[in-house]
Amino acid sequence: MDTLRCMQAFVAVADHGSFSAAAVHLQVSAVMVGKYIQQLEAHLGTALLQRNTRRQRLTEAGTAYLAGCRQVLEQVQQAEADVAGLQRQPRGLLRISAPTTWGSCVLAPLLSGLLRAQPLLNIELDLSNRRVDLIEDGFDAVIRVGPLPSRDVVARPLQPYAMSLCAAPSYLRRRGTPRTPADLDGHDCLSHLAWRGGHGWQLANGEPVDWEARLTSNDGYALREAAVAGAGLVLQPTALLAADIAAGRLKPLLRDYLPEPRPMHLVYLPDRRPRPRLQCFVEYVLQHAG
Repeated sequence: MDTLRCMQAFVAVADHGSFSAAAVHLQVSAVMVGKYIQQLEAHLGTALLQRNTRRQRLTEAGTAYLAGCRQVLEQVQQAEADVAGLQRQPRGLLRISAPTTWGSCVLAPLLSGLLRAQPLLNIELDLSNRRVDLIEDGFDAVIRVGPLPSRDVVARPLQPYAMSLCAAPSYLRRRGTPRTPADLDGHDCLSHLAWRGGHGWQLANGEPVDWEARLTSNDGYALREAAVAGAGLVLQPTALLAADIAAGRLKPLLRDYLPEPRPMHLVYLPDRRPRPRLQCFVEYVLQHAG
């Protein structure tokens, strides 16, 4: 038995006064309306309507059941409206994963504009350099640097992930400006702990540049601050150093020898159903960082 359909038929009969009028409203036959009412009465084990050839009226059970039917049908209608609203306007929580540096320097500032434009949208931004899994870790989208996963995903290209080698003008006045990778020998270099054991920086020719780090840290922001203060040369993502370069606090070096920028993509799972939360995020990020 289609309980909701039977409830709709019962409410229509009560509201319109007859099976034939209810049938016109529901766009079915009067015989079908009668079957719906019979199924309800059989299911409930009681009569809902008293009727003869001239008129009909609700039984005591029918009066009580009608109120319950109206409440149920209103809740169903509201639930359907809520789902329809979700399909039209972005709302709810969107979980995003991004690399630590790019996420802090580029994505987080962008999100302020998106949140202003979408007041019903909430975003959880997880910054990590580990390779998360969309399904297992429960993310709606991830920003991925380097090779794409083998699983079937949608991958939208972003601006490549570039590196910059810089030093403060005060350091260069004191120690000189390197013109080739060979000139790095003897300079004070700042290194990230993630490179420990790598024997130096990998530049464009693929040959490692050996040096002994004067300062090592697990935080790119700390290395940037040390470089701005004149502690030495720093090789970090351009996204992290761009503002200091633009302001003259850091000077770019060896641009012809830098590592090739790595591809970067906005990655999410394909889905034929409309996902306004994800769609508005993808469109916004592509517009500003694609």
